Amino acid sequence: MTKYSVLVPFLPRRPEQLLPYAALVDWTAAERLWQGQSMLVDPFQGFAAAAGSGFRVPVGFGVTLMPLRHPFEAAHQVRSLAMATGHPVVAGFGPGGASFQRSLLGAPYASPLTAAREYLGIVRGLLNGETVQAEGVYFSCHGALAPSPAPAVELGLGVLRPGMARVAGAVADCAITWLTPASYLRDTVLPALREGAAAAGRPVPRIVAMVPLALRRPDRAPAEVALASNAPHLAAPHYIDMLQRAGIAVDEGDTALSARRLVEGRGFLHGDIDGLVEQLAEYREAGVDEVVLNTTGVFNLHGHHAAMADLKTILAAVA
Repeated sequence: MTKYSVLVPFLPRRPEQLLPYAALVDWTAAERLWQGQSMLVDPFQGFAAAAGSGFRVPVGFGVTLMPLRHPFEAAHQVRSLAMATGHPVVAGFGPGGASFQRSLLGAPYASPLTAAREYLGIVRGLLNGETVQAEGVYFSCHGALAPSPAPAVELGLGVLRPGMARVAGAVADCAITWLTPASYLRDTVLPALREGAAAAGRPVPRIVAMVPLALRRPDRAPAEVALASNAPHLAAPHYIDMLQRAGIAVDEGDTALSARRLVEGRGFLHGDIDGLVEQLAEYREAGVDEVVLNTTGVFNLHGHHAAMADLKTILAAVA
């Protein structure tokens, strides 16, 4: 059975801005509250602040970027958050784009796949209570976390293309995708996950899909909402490559055209509530275990109340 969760549709500047969305998870059938990487209030600190305000809900990171934290610090932070919330945490990590890697590290990872494999291997060992002795190409660690009981942590890996999906199959508990049409998940991502899991002799990780969407309203043009939600992704090389593999012909020189094609290719979902429920069902049929409702475009164009109204309507329909 596919579960439905909620993405915080903006980058908070104050932790209290998270509270209405934490309350939505607390008071509805939503499974979990998610946030991507933020360069304003850090997601680890924001979720801890929400827990301290009384909203201790399950949370997930989709995804935080590896160049920002050594894997020992990542393991420490995520276990601390699980202890603060009292709930299992889904900790998703990803290498980020090559330009981001270069800006922090001096050069991009020559092999993002190797970097991701090393990173998750160290984090998993630490969270399992092991004394990790790892010397990698990109990450090394010699140490252990102080022993303490804590809720479980599920390790996720950001996945767009088959290579990273095979790595996720081998080392992650879940593959976390963003902007990926259901058909692409079914035909490309899931087979690669299965391949990686079979090679490692382990279960196939579950799929968490971050799905951008908007309800049809008189004041909304779907392509405009799609662009407001995903403009940076439509210009990023790794997203362009993924979308082209999915059959969506992104035009780097015309983002408005790319946004229209994104809607037509069901990378961005739009319609009345019955239509959205039907489109979301395609993710269930594609093998997705958790759909994260992403109303960023609605928030950016129409504000908090409009985004919250869409989330409440959709959650009520899919519950």
